[in-house]
Amino acid sequence: MDLTQSERSRALADRLQAFMRDFVYPAEEVYTRQRREGDPHRLPPIVADLQREARARGLWNLFMRHPEWGAGLSNLEYAPLAEISGRSPLIAPEAMNCAAPDTGNMELLAEFGTAEQQQRWLRPLLDAEIRSCFSMSEPAVPSSDPTGLGTTIRRDGDTLVVSGRKWWSTGTADPRCELAIVVGVSDPEAAPYERQSLVLVPLDAPGVEVVRDLTTFGYSDQHGHGEVVYRDVRVPAGNLLGPPGGGFAIAQARLGPGRVHHCMRAIGMAERALELMVERASHRAPFGRPLTDQGTVSTWIAESRLEIDQARLLVLRAAWLMDTVGNRAARNEIAGIKVVAARTAAAVTDRAIQVFGAAGLSADTPLAAFYAIARQLRIVDGPDEVHLRSITRNEVRRSGQRPGGRGGDLRVHPDGAGELRAEARRDNLYA
Repeated sequence: MDLTQSERSRALADRLQAFMRDFVYPAEEVYTRQRREGDPHRLPPIVADLQREARARGLWNLFMRHPEWGAGLSNLEYAPLAEISGRSPLIAPEAMNCAAPDTGNMELLAEFGTAEQQQRWLRPLLDAEIRSCFSMSEPAVPSSDPTGLGTTIRRDGDTLVVSGRKWWSTGTADPRCELAIVVGVSDPEAAPYERQSLVLVPLDAPGVEVVRDLTTFGYSDQHGHGEVVYRDVRVPAGNLLGPPGGGFAIAQARLGPGRVHHCMRAIGMAERALELMVERASHRAPFGRPLTDQGTVSTWIAESRLEIDQARLLVLRAAWLMDTVGNRAARNEIAGIKVVAARTAAAVTDRAIQVFGAAGLSADTPLAAFYAIARQLRIVDGPDEVHLRSITRNEVRRSGQRPGGRGGDLRVHPDGAGELRAEARRDNLYA
């Protein structure tokens, strides 16, 4: 296993660190003020300024693994860059056009889109002229089980008719959001994991209604998390993304790299929270001694360092496995980092808030926003419990003790990565 950062990745990291220091961190207060004084869902002018600077510095679309469309970095090469951007999660990813959900949507269009779909949607997304959303979760069904989705995609001649209600469709409150990639059931009689398809739906299509924007712990995201109703929305049949019934497999391709991005940004948040905690504890001296000299806070700092370093190594290992043996072979590791990184960010941020006291609850530091984001990450892209279930299932298979049947056939990759060839059904979408 080789987790060495490539020369190209290291050079980009140095350039990104300078960009963060000279432009992004000084822009955070301006960003907050501009959102407060203007339309909270419209892109603050300071971010547009940062985008121009990022493009000039070659820090643009770094997430895109397809050389034709972007930087062409591997998962392992991009991971340290995602961590750096996570230190200012509300601004830095957007400034470099590396913000979810557009990143995953662009990768889907690059890999599965037709030439026409790429020209119509991918090009403007790569240039940050528009934004998009991924419309999958539904309020009426447990979205951790995609086989139960209620939204339907029906063929009617040369058109597709989309009907259903979605929510947590991130991006829909931003006036630049023009496209929804909608997950729906196109063939209810097919096998459970072949019922779903993806369809490209313009948000201005007749029948699309953004009902409301959902907040997270009272925070209203600039892009918004919309509840959206699709009432017999008609789009051309050519708006199908990928083959009919391929929605499950295509969504799997989207989620793996996206989880690495989320996890590394979470580690970046945790690193900054730890730095703030150490700085505060070094200068705060209740009862005549700095907090760093007091046992409880001293332990918090040490535990935070260990947890961050452990989480980072797990994520880098998962990224390396994805690059070397593929997403499916690395599914256990991908599930694991999704749990560990979010928990680590939440735990470290919680300790930092405690050290800051009441100030940590306010908007005077980024800690309250960090905590809201970190806690949210334990649910988005699948709750912790689903990932833990997946890990348990894989461990049982590996032990050769599958309940009610024969043990799985374990094939060990020459470089140490294990892959299972099991007769069990395909993994859950979130697994």
